[in-house]
Amino acid sequence: VQLQASGGGLVQAGGSLKLSCAASGGTFTMGKMGWFRQAPGKEREFVAAIRSFGGGTTYYADFVKGRFTISRDSAKNTVYLQMNSLKLEDTAVYYCAAADRFGIYSETRGYDYWGQGTQVTVSS
Repeated sequence: VQLQASGGGLVQAGGSLKLSCAASGGTFTMGKMGWFRQAPGKEREFVAAIRSFGGGTTYYADFVKGRFTISRDSAKNTVYLQMNSLKLEDTAVYYCAAADRFGIYSETRGYDYWGQGTQVTVSS
């Protein structure tokens, strides 16, 4: 399984970006897909996740609730992260991830596959 993340870039504080993550390769059934981020000198942290089945329930880290929205297009095996009201502290490399089963969604150990990351830089 390969995950290809895209959509990162430079944006001013208060602006918006939409990240995409396309999954490909082989035949698979994802239990969940998620987004994590890692700022320089910090550990990778959970941002958002979405169940692949059962109505697509979504989960968010507290610091992005109300600003970020995760969604999916099952036909395209693609998950999106719409990021609004971006803050300086949102600057990080954003990684998409996928897992064969739902299970743990807010920790890196809950995911089997990782994309290469896309840089998001928020400027003042």
